[in-house]
Amino acid sequence: MYRSRNPALSDSTFDKSAYSDAPWWDDQDSNLMTMEGTAEKTGILLILIATTAIATAMYMPASILLAIIGFIAGFILCMVIIFTGSTNPTLICMYAIFEGMVLGGITWLFESQFPGIGILAVVLTLGILGAMLTIYRAGLIEWNQNLQIAITSSMLAILAIYIASIIGGISGWFSVPYIHDASPIGIAFSLFVVGIASLCLVADFDFIERGVERGAPKQLEWRAAFGLMVTLIWLYLEILELLAKIAAVSRR
Repeated sequence: MYRSRNPALSDSTFDKSAYSDAPWWDDQDSNLMTMEGTAEKTGILLILIATTAIATAMYMPASILLAIIGFIAGFILCMVIIFTGSTNPTLICMYAIFEGMVLGGITWLFESQFPGIGILAVVLTLGILGAMLTIYRAGLIEWNQNLQIAITSSMLAILAIYIASIIGGISGWFSVPYIHDASPIGIAFSLFVVGIASLCLVADFDFIERGVERGAPKQLEWRAAFGLMVTLIWLYLEILELLAKIAAVSRR
């Protein structure tokens, strides 16, 4: 199996050995994981995120504390789910709720500068999700080892740049030029990152489909939906920043 670059979907996600204490794996009467079931779980998580994001944004800046709590609690839950291999729907749904708080706060900050940018980012994110799924199902993109190496290298480079930018910003010693600027180079960088995030969706689709082919139990649909949600949140944030850069340039 070619591994997805999504940290929430590891090589052991669909391996029986990773769930030795889970009696449901050996339950011969349990339903098997399906793409449709995973899509349903993903839809539930999207609804939870959208609901809490809208509620948080509506009461900003008074609800800024909720956004901060959501960031901290969401990060902790994400780490717990990833490192414990949890398939608990309650934990995963709570993660979606906390992430909705964060996204609501962040979107409000962008909306205060560029009205209408939030709904456009949502439409583009869902549009890319639908387009990449259609392309994948049509067989126009095949997730193979060469593509995996290219995407992995790109993601590591992006991660290194972001880490350097954060360290430089906190310490004040240096700054990484262009990547956050509303300039042609800054826009090109954001377009590149959005493209990589979009291709990561293909990796997630392929990984989930292989889990279905291996006869994974239905309980793993929640874990698969969680992994897909991690990629979608990243994609949404990158699209939000891209649109903000374009809007800032157009105002000049």
